[in-house]
Amino acid sequence: MPTLLLIPARMASTRLPEKPLADIAGLPMIAHVAARATESGLGRVVVATDTPEIADTARTHGFEAVMTGAEHASGSDRIYEALQTVDPDGAYDTVINLQGDLPTIAADDIRAVLAPLDEPATDIATLCVAITDPAEESSASVVKVVGSPLADDRLRALYFTRAAAPWGDGPRYHHVGIYAYRRPALARFVGLAPSTLERRESLEQLRALEAGMRIDAQIVRAAPLGVDTPLDLVRAREILGGNGREA
Repeated sequence: MPTLLLIPARMASTRLPEKPLADIAGLPMIAHVAARATESGLGRVVVATDTPEIADTARTHGFEAVMTGAEHASGSDRIYEALQTVDPDGAYDTVINLQGDLPTIAADDIRAVLAPLDEPATDIATLCVAITDPAEESSASVVKVVGSPLADDRLRALYFTRAAAPWGDGPRYHHVGIYAYRRPALARFVGLAPSTLERRESLEQLRALEAGMRIDAQIVRAAPLGVDTPLDLVRAREILGGNGREA
């Protein structure tokens, strides 16, 4: 499937201002994420942003960038506008939304997000990781996937939550914020109004589930570090070391 990888990025982070431009081992964070996307070998990589400084930084480091409006409420809305700009003729069947604050994500894991789309009934694919740290189970900042097993390495998502779920013995899964959309599914998703559970949990993927769309999650071995706070940035610098690779 012809695949377009879009990386939404914006400056408006209250906990870590200007984080796409934060230096990590000599490179801005957005360049690390774009490099990992390029390493995946899946297709064209474009940074989608409403900020000229982010676009200029991406281009300076050899990556394509496109400007979008500043009014978007979510990364999904931003990448949909970017899609219309960079591919108005519909050459790409599949669109990957890779968050711009995942500088440690592995190229193999970016490739893995396409696997659930082998099932024709799947509208949206994502990733998850089995939780091994009990503190993550109770942390509201760690989004969990509740799903029915389809195989040893795949779930059909039934719900996403910040609570410790499901109840009882067995694994719980940490959701990883990367999505692969069939192009018509992305168009349908951004056309939906925010849903009740989406607002309650502050998780936009619940909008798709409430509308009857199917999301499948590929299970991978490790969760990438999401950089949201100054402490996360310190950890990212420790992980990536001095050469832009995991230490």
